[in-house]
Amino acid sequence: MPRTSRSERSAPSSKSPSGRRPRRTGPRRLIPTWRVTVAGLVASLLLGIGGFVLAVSLVQVPDAHAAATAQSNTWLYQDGSVIARTGQTNRQNVALDKVSPAAQHAALAAEDRDFYHEGAVNVPGLLRAAVKTAKGEGTQGGSTITQQYVKNTYLSQQQSVGRKVKELFIALKVDATETKDDVLAGYLNTSYYGRGAYGIQAGAQAYFGVDADALDPAQGAYLATLLNAPSAYDVATATATGKQNAMNRWNYVLDGMVKENWLSADERAAVTFPEVKEPQAAPGLSGQAGYLVNAATDYLVSHQILSEAALAKGGYTVKLSIDPAREQDLTNAVQSQLTANLKPESRPKDANAQAGAVSVDPRTGAVLALYGGTDYTKHFIDNAARRDYQAGSTFKAIALAAALDSGARTQSGQTIGPRTVYDGTSGRKVRGGTGTPYAAPNEGGKDYGQITLQQATDWSVNSVFTQLAQDTGLEKVRDTGVALGLPAGTPGLGAQPALPLGVATPSVLDMAGVYATLDNGGRQITPWLVQSLEYEGRPMALPAPQVTQAISEQAANRVTAMLRGVVDDPGGTGFRAQALGRPAAGKTGTTDDQKSVWFVGYTPELVTAVALFGQDPATGAQVSLSGTGGTDGAAGGQYPAQIWTAYMKAALKGTPVTSFPVVAGQADGGSGRGAGRTPSASASPSPTPSAPAAGSGAPTAGTDGASPSDPSEQGSGSSTGSGRTDGQGGGSTTRPGGSASGAPTGPAGSTPAATPRPSRTPSTAPAQPSAPAADPARQGGAAANAAAGDGG
Repeated sequence: MPRTSRSERSAPSSKSPSGRRPRRTGPRRLIPTWRVTVAGLVASLLLGIGGFVLAVSLVQVPDAHAAATAQSNTWLYQDGSVIARTGQTNRQNVALDKVSPAAQHAALAAEDRDFYHEGAVNVPGLLRAAVKTAKGEGTQGGSTITQQYVKNTYLSQQQSVGRKVKELFIALKVDATETKDDVLAGYLNTSYYGRGAYGIQAGAQAYFGVDADALDPAQGAYLATLLNAPSAYDVATATATGKQNAMNRWNYVLDGMVKENWLSADERAAVTFPEVKEPQAAPGLSGQAGYLVNAATDYLVSHQILSEAALAKGGYTVKLSIDPAREQDLTNAVQSQLTANLKPESRPKDANAQAGAVSVDPRTGAVLALYGGTDYTKHFIDNAARRDYQAGSTFKAIALAAALDSGARTQSGQTIGPRTVYDGTSGRKVRGGTGTPYAAPNEGGKDYGQITLQQATDWSVNSVFTQLAQDTGLEKVRDTGVALGLPAGTPGLGAQPALPLGVATPSVLDMAGVYATLDNGGRQITPWLVQSLEYEGRPMALPAPQVTQAISEQAANRVTAMLRGVVDDPGGTGFRAQALGRPAAGKTGTTDDQKSVWFVGYTPELVTAVALFGQDPATGAQVSLSGTGGTDGAAGGQYPAQIWTAYMKAALKGTPVTSFPVVAGQADGGSGRGAGRTPSASASPSPTPSAPAAGSGAPTAGTDGASPSDPSEQGSGSSTGSGRTDGQGGGSTTRPGGSASGAPTGPAGSTPAATPRPSRTPSTAPAQPSAPAADPARQGGAAANAAAGDGG
C-alpha cells in the first residue's frame, strides 16, 4: 500500500475491524514510550539499550521493494535448457473498505487477534519463536500482522537474524507512523494466497470468483486458512491429510471469530465449508512442465529452503536434476503403452486411468524423470507425488527386507530365507498374533499349498506374506519401511496385519526411493530434484543429500536377488519386464478392486516406479481399473510393467549391461539364473536348487537342499508359473493349485525334511473364483483387508 505523510493520515475509523473502541485518536507521537520499552526488551538483547534507542531514532522506512511487482522464476533441466518461466504477478490492491468485514475478522482471528490493541511486536511470541529456532526445532512464527506486513512490503522472505532485526525496527516505525487500518489493508494486499494470487482481491477471485467485498465468513475463513500454507491447504489439489489440516485450520479461524465476538454462535453453527473453484494453470505449464515445477516447488518448500511467498515473488533460477532426454522417454512410454490404447469415447472406463511415474538414480538419489499426468493444465494433481492410493504388493519388498535384515525366524524357530517353506493356502489364519487371527485371501482365492518364500514372492502370495510379517514383527516391518525411505506419516503405515499387502498409501516418488535404497546396497538417500538455485544471479546453498545405512548391504542384495525372480520366473507377476533384455528386479502391486496397479523395478543403474490409478474424472472418487484399455481385469504386470519396460529400454539404450552384486548361494535369486546373465523369456528354471547363502540359515546338506539342523530352508527357489488370464502369468504353464503330492500341511514356515518341491508339470489353468469377501470379524477389520485379494 502507498504510504501517506503524517499530515495526510486521519484517526482510525470507529468502524475498525476490531469491533472495539480504537485505542488511538488524534495525532500520535513518533514512538510511543510504552512501545519502546516493551519492544526494547527484545531488541536490546541484540544491540544493547543505547544502541536500540539510537536505531529507532535513525531508522528510515524504505520504499516498497519489488515484492509488489514480482519477477519471474526460471526453471531449467539439468542441461540448462528451459522447462518453464513463472512468476507473473496477480495482484489488485484494494482499500480496506473494499474487503468485507467478515474477511477482515477472519484474517485477524487467524494471524493476530490483538492487532488493534497491541504494539508492533509480540514480545512473548517472538522470544518463544527465537528459543525454538535456537533449539533446532525449525523456523517458528511469532510475528504480528505489522511485522508480516513489513516483511511482505519492505524486506525479503529470508530467514535470518539480520532480516529479523530490520523487520523489528521498521515495524516499530511503521506502527508509529501509519494507522492500524493502513497496516491491515497493506497486509491483506501483500499476503500470498497460493495459485499465484497476491492480495485478498486476487485470492477471492482465484478461489471463489468473487470480489473481496463479497466474501462471506466461510470464504473469508478459508482465505485466512491459506495464509498458513497455501499449497498444502488448497483443497482442490491437497492430499487427504492436507484437506483435513485445512478443515481443522478453517474451524480454528471461525471459532476464533466467535471468541472475539466477530461472529455469533448461531451464525457460526450455520456456516458450511465453501465450494472452492478448480485452479487454472499458469501459461507455459502445459504437459509435464507444470508437474516438474510443482515437484521442485514442493521440494524447496518442504525442505525449508524457500517459502511459497518467496518463490512467488520471483527472481530465482532453479535447475532441476531432470534429464530432458529421459523425461521425453518416460512421456513416450506412457503414450505408446497406455494412452494409445485408451478409447474413452467408446470405453468410458478408459477415462478413469491416471498414470504416474518416477525414475531415480539409485547412487545419488537424483530424480531423472517424472510423469505427473496427462497435462498439468487439465489434471492438476501430480500423480507422481499423490499419497492417496494404496501401494499393494509393492510393499512386500519391504517385508522381505525387514525379515532378511533382522534375521527373523518362523513360528517354529527357523531362520527365514528364500527357501523357507510356507503354507500358501488362501485365507489361512496368521499364527502367532493376538486377538482374532487375520486371514488374507490370495488373488482369486487360489490355494498354493506348501511353497517357498521365493515362489511366494514370484507369484505374490498374500497368505505367505501376512505370516512372514507376523514372524518378523509388524513394528519391525513398519520401521523398515520408514528406514528405507517412506515418510513416517504415510497414511495407512501402521503396524497392522495387512501392512505387508500394501494398505499404506505412499507416493510413486516414495516407492521409487524405497527401491533405490535396495538397489544401492541398503544406503538410503531421499530422492531430490533441485540441482542448483540462484537468486538474481547469486548462488544459494542447498542441503547436501543425507546418506544412511537403512539395512545391511547383504540384506539389500538378498532382497534384490529374490525380486529378480518376479521378473525372471516365466510365471512371475512381472515377467513382461524380461523384454528389457538385461538383469532386472522388481515387484508388481494390484490393490483391492484394482483401484491402483503398480510396477516398481530396477537395474543396477536405474530405478523406476510406475503406477496406474483409477479416478473418476467428474467426482475424483477412486474407481476400479478393471477393463481399462479393453483388458480383462487390471494388474501391475500389465500396463505398469509395459510402460516400465518401454521406458527403461529407451533410457538405458547405449548403456553397458551390468550385473547386480552376487549373493553367495543366492546369485540367481532362486530362479535358476546367474546374477550377470541376460534373462530370456523362454528360459525355464533350473531343476537344481542353488547353493545356500552363507550365514543365512540356508541348508548345506540333505535331500533337496534340506539340512537336518534347519528343516525350514527347503525346496527350490522358483518354479514355473501360470498361464493366467489376468495378465500376470506367462506361457502355458500353471502355478501349483495346492500342495505337492505327499506334501504335509504343517505349521507355517515349518516342514519335515525331504518335502518334495511343487510339481512343475504344465497343466491347464483352472478357472479362478472371485476373491472371497472381506470378513469384518478378522483382526484388522476393513482397513486391514483393503489390499487383500491382490496377487500382483
